[in-house]
Amino acid sequence: MAFSSPATCSSTIGIGLIGLGFMGRTHAAAYAAAPRARLVAVYDQNPDALAAMTTANNIDTGSAAAGAALAKARQTQSVEALLTDPEVQLVSITTPTDSHIPLAFAALEAGKHVLVEKPVSLDPVLIRSLDAYAAQRGLLAMPAHCMRFWPSWVWMCDAIRSARLGSPLRARFQRMGQAPRWSQSFYLDDARSGGAAIDLHIHDADFVRHAFGEPTSVRATGTRRHIVTEYGFAGGLRVTAEGAWVDDTDFAFVMSAVIECERGTIDFRLGRDRELVVRVGGVEESVQVDAGTGYDGEVRALLEAIASGATTAPVSMLDAAKTQELLDRELAALTPA
Repeated sequence: MAFSSPATCSSTIGIGLIGLGFMGRTHAAAYAAAPRARLVAVYDQNPDALAAMTTANNIDTGSAAAGAALAKARQTQSVEALLTDPEVQLVSITTPTDSHIPLAFAALEAGKHVLVEKPVSLDPVLIRSLDAYAAQRGLLAMPAHCMRFWPSWVWMCDAIRSARLGSPLRARFQRMGQAPRWSQSFYLDDARSGGAAIDLHIHDADFVRHAFGEPTSVRATGTRRHIVTEYGFAGGLRVTAEGAWVDDTDFAFVMSAVIECERGTIDFRLGRDRELVVRVGGVEESVQVDAGTGYDGEVRALLEAIASGATTAPVSMLDAAKTQELLDRELAALTPA
């Protein structure tokens, strides 16, 4: 099928959104808050998706802002209609994982930049092929690895890389939440979603690579529903990350990080009055970070890259492939707890 080319970038960038579930609304809210973005067209195979304005059971998605943006967007009747829209320059793909690769290839073929929700694919070979095709087309293809843009985690990564508190000695990450109550035919099917060991734990696995580098060893215990991984690094550094879906319907989402360094400790806990705390010599030090979420940060970074004519995305598909390869190493090493 033939596609038209996108309009030349102006001060605002037209957005097409494919998939209007939990993450689709999360992306919509981020675009609604981004000055450069204009949500132009949306598509979901469920015609009632726009009316299903439900509240997320883990993290607030900003559904009011998403709803306002979605109400102004054109509801297209097919993926092809969205991809042939000349006002669409960037396509966000927030559908089930096993549909990401064909949709992303179609968007790139249509001349659109793409932001693909994580995990891009359970197959790192396919992610690498997507990276190569985007480069061939001269377009940006970016995985939605939001923790690289979460303001407190941006600060933590910089502190680790710059050895602001000295070299890291130990680190532990924990990410646990209720098993998804939406799209359960997808999320609870390990063959499609990868389970919590991939769909949820991917955030910490990717951040570990991003902040500390490639692990030299991996040990993992548990199941795809609840995984605990220890990453080893040259010099003796050990980093542990735990990811789980729990059955308790009253369980409050947990996202935390503790990084012990030579001269102090970095302590992040989502929802605490002061989410990011740094302690040096037993004394808490003030930490200033930007407002917003990683979803805001990732879309703004990509929008800026498009507007500036950048030839590489802020996070590459090659990075996504390497993170998936690390997750595959964990699953290969997985033993019962």
